[in-house]
Amino acid sequence: MPDYRVTMVVGAVRSGVSPAAVLPAAKAAAAELTMVEAADLAVVSGEARVTIRFESDDAELANQIAEHVVATTRGSADVPRFTVTQRAGGRWFTVR
Repeated sequence: MPDYRVTMVVGAVRSGVSPAAVLPAAKAAAAELTMVEAADLAVVSGEARVTIRFESDDAELANQIAEHVVATTRGSADVPRFTVTQRAGGRWFTVR
C-alpha cells in the first residue's frame, strides 16, 4: 500500500488549547481513517510543521484523509497551508 503524508504549517494555537495537544489530535484524526505510520513536529525556516505519514490505496483517498486531518487540526490551531505527498521509491512527490 502506498505511503502518503500531509504536512501542515501550524500557526497560532486556539485559546484554551495546549500546544502539546495539536500533534496527538492530528495523528488521532488520521488514525480514525487509516493506519498512521509516523507523526512529527518540526520547526523549518521559523514555521511549525506537523507531518502525519499514513497509508492509502490511492491519491484521491489520501487527499480525503488529509482534508480530515487538516479540518481537525484547524479546530486546535491556524493551518494556513498544507501539502500532500506520496512516496515513490526513496522520494516524495506532491499530490496536492
